[in-house]
Amino acid sequence: MTTTDTHGTPRSGSAAQHHVSLAETATAHNYQPLPVVLASGEGAWVTDVDGRRYLDCLAGYSALNFGHAHPRLTAAAQEQLSRLTLTSRAFHNDRLGPFCRDLAELAGMDLVLPMNTGAEAVETAIKVARKWGYERKGVAPDRATVIVADGNFHGRTTTIVSFSSDPVARDGFGPFTPGFRTVPYGDSAALEAAVDENTVAVLLEPIQGEAGVLIPPPGYLQAVRDVCTRENVLFIADEIQSGLGRTGTTFACDADGVTPDVYVLGKALGGGIVPVSAVVSRHDVLDVIRPGSHGSTFGGNPLAAAVGHAVVELLRSGEYQARAAALGERLRGRLDGLIGRGAVAVRSRGLWAGIDLDPALMTGREACLRLLDRGVLAKDTHGSTIRLAPPLTIEADQLDWMCNQLSGVLTQEGN
Repeated sequence: MTTTDTHGTPRSGSAAQHHVSLAETATAHNYQPLPVVLASGEGAWVTDVDGRRYLDCLAGYSALNFGHAHPRLTAAAQEQLSRLTLTSRAFHNDRLGPFCRDLAELAGMDLVLPMNTGAEAVETAIKVARKWGYERKGVAPDRATVIVADGNFHGRTTTIVSFSSDPVARDGFGPFTPGFRTVPYGDSAALEAAVDENTVAVLLEPIQGEAGVLIPPPGYLQAVRDVCTRENVLFIADEIQSGLGRTGTTFACDADGVTPDVYVLGKALGGGIVPVSAVVSRHDVLDVIRPGSHGSTFGGNPLAAAVGHAVVELLRSGEYQARAAALGERLRGRLDGLIGRGAVAVRSRGLWAGIDLDPALMTGREACLRLLDRGVLAKDTHGSTIRLAPPLTIEADQLDWMCNQLSGVLTQEGN
C-alpha cells in the first residue's frame, strides 16, 4: 500500500513524512526532490523507509549504470575499506597505477588525471586546454577561448555556469568567467565560424543529457572532429553521463566512429559508491600539467581507484555495452508507441531516453509524481520533458513494466 497521498505527498505520521520534514528543515533547498525517502537498494530496485519498492529509472543520472550494490563493486570497496582509504597524492598508493593504466587503455589514450566529481573534471579539462593552448599552440597569454554549445550542462561551479544558458543555474552568480564562446548545438558550420587564433578547445556533450537527451544530427561529431583537427584545437568530449556503457557503446562518441582528444568522465566511474572522475587524454595534452599546477586531496585516493578499477573491469568484456544496445532497441520501440498518446517526441540512445510530453496534458514533474505512485522513479527537465536512464543491469521484463507504467500515466489508465 502506498505511503503517500495522491501524487506523492507523504502521509502524515509515516516514516517518509518524518524524513522529508527533517530534510526540509535542516537542508539548504538547492534541490526539489520527489517526496520519496529511500533506504536501501539492490540491482534496479530501491526500497523506501516505509517498505515500498520502486524501479530506479534515473540511476543517479548514470552514476548507477551497474545498479545498486553490484556485488563486484561493493566487494572491491569493502576490501579496500579494510586496507587503506586515503593517502593524498603526496605519496603513491598501490591502487592508483593499475586503475589509471586500464582506464587509459579502455579509452585508447595514454594518461589519466583523476579527480572526484564531474564538475571538477570539467574544470580540470578547461585548465588543461588553456595550458596546452599557451604552451603547445602558442596562444597569447590570457587570451585562450573555449567553444561550448548552447543548452550545455557541465556542472554548477562558477566557471561552468559562466557559459551556461540555463538562467536558473546562472542568474545571481556573476561576475562570470570570461573565455568562452557559445554556438548552437548540432550546428557544425556555426562552430567552425567561431574558431579563431585564440581557440584552444571545443567542449561538448556528445549527447546533451540535462537538456533532455538531445542527440546531434548525423555527421555532427565527425564534423567537429574534422574542424578541431584542421584548426589545431582540442576536442573535449564530456562523457560524464553518456559514457561507460550508457548509450550501448563504451563512449557515446564511439557510435559516430569519433575519437576526441580528451574524455571527461565521472558518475558511473565511481560505481554509485564513491565520487570518481577523470580527464583522459594523450601525453602531448596532459604532459602540460606538472607538479603543483593542479591537484586534489581526494583525487586518485585508494578507495576511489579500487572502485574505479572494478568498473573498468566490468566494461572490458563489452557485456554491459551490448545489454544497453539491445535493451535500448526494445525501449525505443515501446516509447515510439507513445507518440501521439501523450508524448509528442522521443529521443533515445541505448538505455537513455528523453520524452517530450504534451504540455496540455501534464508537466514533466506531474508525470514523475504519477510514476512515483506506480512504483517508478524518473526525473523531469525543462518543463514537459522526462528522462529515463535505468541501470544497465535492468531485465527486459522490468523494462517492459516501466514502459507499461509510463503508458498508463500518459493515457490516464488506472489513475
